Amino acid sequence: MKVSWVFDVVSPYAYLAFKRLCQWPETMTVEYVPVLFAGLLSHFGHVGPAEIAPKRRFTYRFVLWRARQLGIPMRWPGAHPFNPLTAQRLIIAAGSNRESVEAVFDAIFAEGRNIQDPQVIDDLASALGIDDARSAVDDPAIKQRLRDNTEWAISYLRNPDLFEDSEMQRLDQLPVGASRRTS
Repeated sequence: MKVSWVFDVVSPYAYLAFKRLCQWPETMTVEYVPVLFAGLLSHFGHVGPAEIAPKRRFTYRFVLWRARQLGIPMRWPGAHPFNPLTAQRLIIAAGSNRESVEAVFDAIFAEGRNIQDPQVIDDLASALGIDDARSAVDDPAIKQRLRDNTEWAISYLRNPDLFEDSEMQRLDQLPVGASRRTS
């Protein structure tokens, strides 16, 4: 069985999920698909959880708590959210494999490194066997692959067949059981 795992390294939830992928059966093949979460948010007209102050605080605390519960090393980077563009391109340039994804996630969320620092990118590129990080992440084919991945994720989310079954359709008509006053 093959699973396409869509992620952005800006997401601490994706970091936790990645650390749990090793628990999947060995018969399962994982295809790592870097996308730009910001591109998804923009396309659908949403803001990210870190853009809503109470949700941001809850997310940070919950993810740290959950990491501790699962025994996953967690050290938040100095700033979040951050621009993940270069890191996502680096993963693609390194083959979008488990090793490249793990190296980048660990740098960000296990070591708390600043992924926007060119030296961090250079260090990761070197560890992943890439001699010239700047050329790799600026390669037009790499840039296009990230755009294509993001568009593919958007098209998958727009797939109406995902919502055809009776339970999904019932949700469209689900009545509100209670509402709170907003005035």
